[in-house]
Amino acid sequence: MSITCITLPKTKSKPLNKQQKNHNHNLSSQCILVENVIRKLKFFRLLKERKLFALRFNLIASIYNMELNFIS
Repeated sequence: MSITCITLPKTKSKPLNKQQKNHNHNLSSQCILVENVIRKLKFFRLLKERKLFALRFNLIASIYNMELNFIS
């Protein structure tokens, strides 16, 4: 299951109001966080191979979560 969030488009005839701009800003902030996590996970080149993918992904995600807890 995947969740996709799309920013609200702006056109010349229909500019965005404050609430819509705020929504787009919050959404883009969340996207940046997700993209940074994906980049960190790709750092481990083990994710290239499909063999034991789920186990490797869970282990690497756990290591990354531990790193986040140490930083916070």
